[in-house]
Formats: sequence, structure tokens, C-alpha cells
Amino acid sequence: MGTGNSAVPRRMLGKTGVEVSAIAMGGIVVMNLPQKEADAMVRWAHDNGVTYFDVAPTYGDAEERLGLALKGLRDKVFLACKTEKRDKAGAADALRQSLKRLHTDHFDLYQLHALRTPDDVEQVFAPDGAMDALLRAREQGLIRFLGFSAHSEEAALMALDRFPFDTAMVPINFVCLLKNGFGRRVLEKAQAMGTAVIAIKAMAKTYWSNGRQVPKCWYEPLTDRHQAALALRFSLSQPIAVAIPPGDERLFQMAVDIAKSYRPLEAEERQQLEQLAQPLTPLFPLRD
Repeated sequence: MGTGNSAVPRRMLGKTGVEVSAIAMGGIVVMNLPQKEADAMVRWAHDNGVTYFDVAPTYGDAEERLGLALKGLRDKVFLACKTEKRDKAGAADALRQSLKRLHTDHFDLYQLHALRTPDDVEQVFAPDGAMDALLRAREQGLIRFLGFSAHSEEAALMALDRFPFDTAMVPINFVCLLKNGFGRRVLEKAQAMGTAVIAIKAMAKTYWSNGRQVPKCWYEPLTDRHQAALALRFSLSQPIAVAIPPGDERLFQMAVDIAKSYRPLEAEERQQLEQLAQPLTPLFPLRD
């Protein structure tokens, strides 16, 4: 893992006023790695300009691996975590446990994880819901900024209607945007609110057809470098702040390398991407 001559470009994280790397390292990258390899991967990422690290307690041993790997770097990085808990007590406890596993006294960003349905949104905003815990933790200095991740436009838009979140983590994927427009409404609403969009699934292709070939990807990712570059550059050319590449170590490193020489797509390249998307099934359907 050599260090390149350039670094991942930085972008403003919406209305937070914080500048972060346009590529984040997802905790799944270090999940199940021996600690020495996790340490080396984190160091490589940071040496190449990655300042944004995202993790969740549902990512196996990723919190433990990342917590140790970030020792000595914590004050130099932007650390984001999440909780799938929907109630106040559960979310407060999850936050405490994650802080402990990551050897830190605060998170730069804490997110409501995997909002999929209107019911998910209603639960977190209900009396004694998870949102109460996040707001209290922000008052206590345990959290700087608040966000969420969502896998449906409906849930994302509903969450943005309920609270002026600092970030929204949603799929911003070439197949989905080009074929059914999934993500467009979230991008527009978030931009109007000053909410930073964290793009996931930028290098996703479609569903696996013959079983999972990349252990850390539930979807089939683009592994051809040229195609992956077109897809990632397409997502980075949208009004987003950060893209989180697949959890596979090699694909993450490929994404970092691509981003270091980022430039917007040219018309001919967009046509190539449209042709690539044409026969593919979008991972995320668009619902009214």
C-alpha cells in the first residue's frame, strides 16, 4: 500500500462549516481484519488524504478495529457512528458502548441508522424515541452533528421534513439516478436545507446473479477500474459532500485512487455510463 503523490480532495460538509475528504472510509473495510492490517489500512487511508471515517455497531468487530487503529489520529479525523436503536434508552446505551469501543469521548457525527419506512421515522421522533437521546447527547458534548442513513427516498424526505439534520446518508448511484431518478428529490431537498449528502452505493452495479463474489458487498460492485471510475465520478459530480466506497479493501483503495484525480464526467463518458446502466436493475426502486 504505497502513498500517492496527491491526496483525496476535500469538500465542505454542508452547513456544518467542517471540511472533510470527499471519500470516507467505511468501517466494513477493517471488519474481520487482523489488527495490524487494520492499522495499516487506516494509516494508508489517512496518508492519502482520507479524513472521514464512518462505522456502526452492526459492522461486526469494525468499531474495535477502528478504535485501536485511530489511536494517535483521533484529533486529525472526522469520526461518524450510527445506531439502529429506535428508542431513547436503547440509543443512549448504544452511543455509550460505541464511544467506549472506539476509545473516544465524542463523535463528530452520530446518525440514526437505516431508516427504511415511515414507521421507522415515526419511532425515532416519538416521545422517548431515539431522537431524544441524540439531542441530549449533543447538549452533553458527546455528539457534534446529527444525521441519518436511509435506503428509501420516502424515509429520507420524511426525516428531513421532521428535523434540520446536518447530514443525510443515502444511495447516490448511477443506475438508480439514470434509470428511475432515485435520489434526485433527496439531493434537491438536502441542498436547499444545507444538509450534506453522504453518498453510499456509488460503485454498485446491481444484485448478485450467482451468489456473493465479494464477501463484504451484499450487491454486485463495479470491479473494472474504468467503469468504477465513471460511476464514482458520476456520484461525486452530484451535489454531495462525501462518498463511501464499498467495504472491500481493494475497491476502497481503488476509489481513493480514482478520487485523487477527480474531474466531472464529460458528455461522452456520461453516454458510456448510460449504456452501462441500461440493462441493469436498480438496487433501489423509486416510490411516490
